[in-house]
Amino acid sequence: MNPQRPETAAASPPPSGWAIELEKINKRFGAVHANKDIDLAVQRGTIHGIVGENGAGKSTLMSILYGFYTADSGVIRVNGVEHAITDSRHALALGIGMVHQHFMLVDNFSVLENIVLGAEDSGFLAPSLARGRTELKRLAAEYNLDVDPDALIEDISVGQQQRVEILKALYRGAETLILDEPTGVLTPKEADDLFRVLRTLREQGKTVILITHKLREIMAITDSVSVMRQGQMVATVKTAETSPEALAELMVGRHVLLRVEKGPSNPGKTMLEVQNLVVADDMGIVRVKNVSFSVRAGEIVGIAGVSGNGQSELLESISGMRDQRRGDVLLSGNPLSLKGDDGAARARTAGLAHVPEDRLRMGLVTSFQEWENAILGYQNSPDYGAGPFLDIGAAKRKAAEHIETFDVRPADINLKTALFSGGNQQKIVLAREMDRNPDVLVVGQPTRGVDIGAIEFIHNQIIKMRDAGKAILLVSVELDEIRSLADRILVMFDGEIVGEADPATATEGELGLMMAGIGKDHAAAPASKNGQEISS
Repeated sequence: MNPQRPETAAASPPPSGWAIELEKINKRFGAVHANKDIDLAVQRGTIHGIVGENGAGKSTLMSILYGFYTADSGVIRVNGVEHAITDSRHALALGIGMVHQHFMLVDNFSVLENIVLGAEDSGFLAPSLARGRTELKRLAAEYNLDVDPDALIEDISVGQQQRVEILKALYRGAETLILDEPTGVLTPKEADDLFRVLRTLREQGKTVILITHKLREIMAITDSVSVMRQGQMVATVKTAETSPEALAELMVGRHVLLRVEKGPSNPGKTMLEVQNLVVADDMGIVRVKNVSFSVRAGEIVGIAGVSGNGQSELLESISGMRDQRRGDVLLSGNPLSLKGDDGAARARTAGLAHVPEDRLRMGLVTSFQEWENAILGYQNSPDYGAGPFLDIGAAKRKAAEHIETFDVRPADINLKTALFSGGNQQKIVLAREMDRNPDVLVVGQPTRGVDIGAIEFIHNQIIKMRDAGKAILLVSVELDEIRSLADRILVMFDGEIVGEADPATATEGELGLMMAGIGKDHAAAPASKNGQEISS
């Protein structure tokens, strides 16, 4: 019998009130002691959060529970019964499923094919697909997980793809579901939809373990929360009996400000101008529609909007990574020539630095060592040699400076970048771009997938650049981040800037209405705050 089929999950009454118990779990990777004598107990039928900074050992611990890793020592009990979990198929047979931060789906397969893949009844596919379709319909109805079974994965949203991953686990009989940073790639609405699903799962008696660093989510959705720091479990508390501030301090080991402290801006001359920009995506669909705005020295202009409304194409065009259909980008009043394969290089030479939204796809080569990524895009600079010869010593010294200044962990310039946590990968990109002392910094999703200690650090660095007279254009789907950092907020909907708001007075509801396109036809004419044209 296939151990991944739903009927293989244990059917006998659970002998324990705990769905999962871990005792004295230890795991080393060479010199790194990732998990140190970890104890964890998760009550059945609850949502249990696990929080901690990047590299705290959260994902390692859950990978041991799911069978990706084997603990060096310790005990695992599922429903009160001790098991030596050997691999993920064994975990699934015990009713443990996992939805990873980076989905494990076949893009050109349908939803149904992805769910059935690896759990077929026999060598004949048709009966498995028929049975899968029936079961998928039942699961979708029971857990409010509607998704088109015949849609291709590549054609559905990220939020829908996550639903497919959850359905895959439920189809295989999961009673305990582990979700690793599940909202890191979701819009606020998709995150809300996910939380409704998780509450339904809890109501149906499922157990959910939620790995995240977002304290608002912990407070909103979990029943209890465990805190890890530097590979150790430091506390487990009832969510109702704690606060975001207390959890942050436990995570980092020091007091952490959950708000951005900044003084008033002191804007100077216009550094970045975007005039009537029109940009299309890879399919030729126009995503940026006649957009105009400006950013001055000494200010942060934030662009708010639901993901997919043209922000990505806007940033890629301004930074020279995507050709525009028409329009102009000016730096200090001088037009930038951004078209062609070397547009990004010309933008950098002109004094514009870019932190891309997707660090893995556009900001790093993860197979390169840290020091190689620390100079990526700037390798032809005189700082790193003359002519065709690279001064590796100079490059490594600069990388070591970045590591120290930006507190990149581990402090190893020779480590492959793929082995750094997401937050530390983000610091590598930020250090590289900020170190060039650009006139204009364009930042996309600066803290996506980043833990709370690193968020505080990154926000402070952005404020420091503003206070040093730099012009900063910031795009984030995190509305709180936009409101905290920006001196002016522009709202994008359907490829257009539909309004401007003052972060000191605008409410979340007002911004949300603009982000949804409500009142778009009544948006103000091109704003003229301080004499600067904002939109067209």
